[in-house]
Formats: sequence, C-alpha cells, structure tokens
Amino acid sequence: MCRMSSALFAGLLGLWAGSALAQGISGEVGLGASYQPREPTGSRYHTVPVPYFDLEWGDVSLDTDDGLTLSALNHQGFSAGPYLNYLPGRAANGPLRGLRDVSDMAEIGGFIQYAPADFWRVYVQLGRAVGGAREQSGVLGKLGGELGYPLGGGVIGSSGLVAHFADGRQTQTFFGVDEHEAANSGIRPYSASGGFQNLTLTQSLQIPLAPKWTLLTSASWIHLTGSAADSSLVRQTGEVNQGQVQTAISYTFD
Repeated sequence: MCRMSSALFAGLLGLWAGSALAQGISGEVGLGASYQPREPTGSRYHTVPVPYFDLEWGDVSLDTDDGLTLSALNHQGFSAGPYLNYLPGRAANGPLRGLRDVSDMAEIGGFIQYAPADFWRVYVQLGRAVGGAREQSGVLGKLGGELGYPLGGGVIGSSGLVAHFADGRQTQTFFGVDEHEAANSGIRPYSASGGFQNLTLTQSLQIPLAPKWTLLTSASWIHLTGSAADSSLVRQTGEVNQGQVQTAISYTFD
C-alpha cells in the first residue's frame, strides 16, 4: 500500500469522495492552538494555530490527527483503506543552524482499524513520505489505541497511546547528522537507524459549552526511543521527553 503512487491515490480519493459527498457531511469543525515541539528532536517549542476537523461523509473521513482516510472495507468493526496526511518539515535555524532543511511532505499509505464501538479503537498505519528530497522520503507508520469514557456533566474523556516507527531513511531525515552538517553545526555526526521512534500518551477532554459547541483540550507526553533517543541532535540540543498541549472550540453539525 505504501508504494501506491500519489497520482493514483489522489484519483481514488477523488472518485470515492465525489460519490460520498452526495450523502452529506457530518461531524465537528473548529479552531484552536497548540503549544508543541517545533520539530521531532524537541530542540525548541512554539505556539501555532490549529484547525480542528472530525468529519465524515460516506466512507471518507477527515481528521486533524489521521488526515484524509477512505474506509474501502467495513465489516463487523473492522475497516481498512488508504489515507493521506500532512508531514511537517524542519527549518534548520536556531540551535539547528548548519543542518539541512527538511521540506513539508505528504504521507501516503494504508490503515487497518478495529472499532466495534464509538468509544474505543485499535489501529495500525503504514505509509511513505512523498514530496521531499529523495533521501528524505522514507517509510513510517504507527500502532495505537484509544479509549473514551464519560466523566459526568456531559464531559467525555479519552486516553490514547501511539507508537511511531520509521525506516532508517526517514529516521535519518530528522535525527541523523552527516559529516558536512557536523562541521557546519558543531553537532556530533550520527547515523540513525530504523525502528520505533517514540511513544505518545495523550489525555483528552470534551467539555460541552452550549448546544452544538464544545471545548476540546488535550495534553500529550512524547517519549523518544531507540535510535531517535540516542541521536546526537537530541543529546546536544533536544529532549528525550517532550510535551504538547492543545485546545480548540468546535461546532457540531449533521
């Protein structure tokens, strides 16, 4: 699935989305802000505006975290299909000055999910980064689960755990330092290898404000593992343990 060309993927999504739109769109849309690491090594943080989407039309869905997905197969809680997501790049300035920039890319691949009820799911994604330089486009994916539960007063909580993994090329893109970069930046050379990159634990709350309006909050703990955690970039400029806080106000429609 991860070897599917971007043109074919876009064509399939276009055909399916066109037919699904006739069924109407339902879900939530909103706007919020996120305080998060500026890039995966955690060398610095910033606050950015974040649009919030949790939309479905037919078998197509658009989600802030999972991107655009098509459930081409649905049976007794199991679903599978292709997905398209956004992969932010990196500007090599500040403490990363002397390294190479990494352009923003698209992530294209496939997913399998088991969600027999609305309040919990387990899933796996496997894809490829496309649109960047050849040496910056590798294989990546994640294995995760999410559980939702009522907390009273209409407040809904959810807890999620996700393990992110990548091949050597993709890990090298953000965590590796070649000899030329080392000479320019003063950061020790490092050759990154593939495997699990991080574990992310997220706690979220949905707090009703008014009919159809909801306050969304989440806090995440990100723990780098394996070759990513051992990177000289992380040791000299970043953090093995990172955090992220997000909040948004959404409107529900159907």
